[in-house]
This record gives sequence, structure tokens and C-alpha cells, in this order.
Amino acid sequence: MLFVALLLAGLVGITLAMLGGGGAILTVPIFAYALGYDPKLAVAMSLPVVGAVSFFGALGHWHANNVDLRIATLFGAASMVGAYGGAWIGARMAGSVQLLLLALVMLAAAVAMFYRGSQSPSETGAEPSHPRAHPALVAVAAVGVGALTGMLGIGGGFLVVPALTLLVGVPMRRAIGTSLVVIVMSTAAGTLGYIGHVDLPWGFMVLFIAAAGAGTVLGRRLGLLVSPRTLARTFAVFLVLLGSFMLFRNRSALSGGFTVTSMAVSKAVSNCI
Repeated sequence: MLFVALLLAGLVGITLAMLGGGGAILTVPIFAYALGYDPKLAVAMSLPVVGAVSFFGALGHWHANNVDLRIATLFGAASMVGAYGGAWIGARMAGSVQLLLLALVMLAAAVAMFYRGSQSPSETGAEPSHPRAHPALVAVAAVGVGALTGMLGIGGGFLVVPALTLLVGVPMRRAIGTSLVVIVMSTAAGTLGYIGHVDLPWGFMVLFIAAAGAGTVLGRRLGLLVSPRTLARTFAVFLVLLGSFMLFRNRSALSGGFTVTSMAVSKAVSNCI
């Protein structure tokens, strides 16, 4: 099982390196379905893995001067608040509901990936200027993305990058590097939100992170051999298939799961008050 786990970890790293934002969305399904971990534990395990791999990716962008540290700090701080809150909710949420919501996010990510793959090279390489949105709107977007991170165990790069470009006006290249710093911050907060609710297997996760890191090295080289358009479209189709499978497997959450979750969260809020 360990050998299979390390191979899958390498696949996560390869996907992250070749796709950038969105590749980490495979981590939770790998833990839950391929390796057989409880869904809630799979979500919690995904956060430090995604954060660690994003950290190494951020270092490369930092040396290339593709990180806006001021924006990363401000956007990341708001995302951390959302991630901790999302983890607080996720810890009280039925695991099947978390996987169902993740499946829906996968389908949304697939649409975004396919759209990106449909653009011409001139379109993807352009750096259009966008007016900066009101700071309150940016804060809401950051908290929302962070909440999804903590609740579902994803990095949210496919959401952070558009938010930075469209709402904050960060050029695409710097937005990608900056988003990695944001992901490191939000996944750290999300991990803290699960501490005390799940027992994380840190020893196994260190090995998984190391294998994923090695995969990123290979992924950078493979990325030079494959057309970005073909890669994005292929991964979009894969996400549709995987997301549809997860929707079918967790269809029972559409009825009882949401009811149980809402009752648990309401009870927890009442206890806090």
C-alpha cells in the first residue's frame, strides 16, 4: 500500500507542476478512495500536503520575482480566517457531504479548466488590466475561497488566481506565484482547525509530501513536452468523470447528510453561544 501511496503522491506533484492551480484537487479523492481513509480524515490530511507542495512551488516563484508579498499577506490573512472557519464547519460535517460538495467543486473546476484550454496562446499570455474591486469585495472573496479550502481540503488555486487578476489587478504570472503563498497560509489555518477533531498520521504524510515534491520536479519537465491547451482540456474531462463518480457515490448525502450536518452545526453554534 505504501508503494501505491507514494506513486499516487508523485502523481499529485506531477499534476500540480503541470497545471498549477487546480492540480491539488486530486489529493482528497486519492486519500478517500484509492487509499481508503475516512472522508473527514482525507480532507484534513490533504491540507498540509497541499500547503507543503505549494510552499516549494512558491519558493521558485519568489526567486523569479513572481510573488507580490503585500497582496499575498492581505489576501492570505482573510483566507486564513475563512479556512479556519471552514475547517470548524467541516469537522462537524458528515464526510459524505464534504465529498459531495468537493465533487461539485470539481465540476466547476473542470469548466474553468476547459475554458482555459479553449483560449488561444495569445489570449492566455495576455496581461489585460482590470480595475481593482472594492476592498470589501476582495475580503469577501478571500474569506469564501478560504472557507472552501478548510471545508473541502483543496488549495483553491483555480479560484485564487482569477480573484487576484480580476479583483485585485495582479498580472497573471505574478498572480500564480502569489496564489501559492495564499494557499500555504490558508491550508495552515485549515489544518489548525482540524487539530483535536482528527488524528493525523504525520509520519505517512511526510512520506507523501516528499513523494509529491519529487513529482513536481518530473512534472516541470513533462510540462515542456505537452501543449498547455491539450493538458487543460484532458484534465477537465478527467475531473468531470471523477466528479460524476463522487456525486454518484455520495448521492445519499443529498437527503440525510445535509440534515444531520445542519443539526450538528446548529448545536455547536448554540453551545458556543
